[in-house]
Amino acid sequence: MKKIRGFTLIELVIVVAIAGILAVVALPSYNRYVVKASRQAAQTDLLQMAALQEKIYLNSSSYSTTANVVTDAYTGQATGGLGWPAQSKDGKYNYACPAATCVASSFTLTATPIPGTTQANDGILSINSVGQRLWTGASPTW
Repeated sequence: MKKIRGFTLIELVIVVAIAGILAVVALPSYNRYVVKASRQAAQTDLLQMAALQEKIYLNSSSYSTTANVVTDAYTGQATGGLGWPAQSKDGKYNYACPAATCVASSFTLTATPIPGTTQANDGILSINSVGQRLWTGASPTW
């Protein structure tokens, strides 16, 4: 009798089951990693914007009242602000310096998660002129 080589159906089912179990365990961990990495990138951006605010304050004795680029409608040239994009590079956060909290004597910069992204339920990050770092997520600070 000739011996047939190959895999049996049972062996294939076992391999597929093991791969499925690994995927079920690994996918949530990967998603948590992606969310955490995007949050850390937004925190870094906020720290850089706060450093820019302090630099502006040292030069002019007042903070910028806007975080994003403000352009002249006629010339298209930047006329104020920090020159920071309104959205994170990965498109998961909107950056702002709300008018109520961005005045010449103080500021609060915010990074708000964009709905429909992996960060949607992650909470708002903020930093203010006295160095407080706040997060409305799982922990009150970052």
